[in-house]
Amino acid sequence: MTSYGFHASHEQIGPRALLEAVIHAERAGFDAAMCSDHFSPWSARQGESGFAWSWLGSALQATGMPFGVVNAPGQRYHPAIIAQAIGTLGAMYPGRFWAALGTGEASNEHITGDPWPRKDVRTARLRECVDVIRALLAGEEVSHDGLVRVDRARLWTRPEQPPALVGAAVSVATARWCAEWADGLITVNAPVAHLREMIDAYRDAGGRGPLHLQVHVSWAPEQAQAEALAYDQWRSNVFAPPVCWDLETVEHFDVVSADVPAQRVAEVVNVSADLGRHVGWLEEYAQLGFDQVALHHVGQEQRGFIDAFGAEVLPKLRPGG
Repeated sequence: MTSYGFHASHEQIGPRALLEAVIHAERAGFDAAMCSDHFSPWSARQGESGFAWSWLGSALQATGMPFGVVNAPGQRYHPAIIAQAIGTLGAMYPGRFWAALGTGEASNEHITGDPWPRKDVRTARLRECVDVIRALLAGEEVSHDGLVRVDRARLWTRPEQPPALVGAAVSVATARWCAEWADGLITVNAPVAHLREMIDAYRDAGGRGPLHLQVHVSWAPEQAQAEALAYDQWRSNVFAPPVCWDLETVEHFDVVSADVPAQRVAEVVNVSADLGRHVGWLEEYAQLGFDQVALHHVGQEQRGFIDAFGAEVLPKLRPGG
């Protein structure tokens, strides 16, 4: 049975308000939660960027839900530090935490002052990071000289069972590659045919573990309001790779998205005031075989969305609904 989670967007909402939102989401009937891990928002209009790992400790303590995070080790974060962060949360909250690993975006990673590598180099770097993180979580002492360097690292605080390391992908080729190493797959909403192709590529290549989907939604009591929310907050997020990977600042995103038409936003966000339509979209995703769907309401005010979906959407998606 598919579980339905709350996606906490650090780029859009301050950490205190986001903690209140995730507590409210659990009370409203959401099963799980996940969050982003950004240094920079996608637009000046979003205007936030709290530190995910500090927040996760508070959120796991304040709720009883399982949590995940989408992280990019290798440039902004050294993989040994990420292994330590994963290990500590796994030890404190056994069985409740997973981390998805991806190659990242320049908007977050350029801050170190290091060059932003080509995609093939970033992919190879991530693979090295995965091996380092797994070895550290297994209790090994790790030294490594490659695209990342590690000198005699060892984790002294580790969980009995290492948290799952999930592969983050938006393309069929990356989904197939993640099958080599990942304990599951996560992607974002896209046309059903594309999602089916990604799932098939991952499974046919031997991919194991649960399938996660992050779904961008915009809901308000009136259709015009739902459309306005999506356009204001998410029009800078409509660009396919490599553009979204390679732009460096919020100013870049805001300039290139200045003339994005509203219908383009509706291609990447499920926008509707009709809760029944949201039920239909989510049922389609569940039928594809996703084990967990995390709902990201792209507006900055979350309470109305949480209350409406908790009362009118989630019950209809569960057995007997």
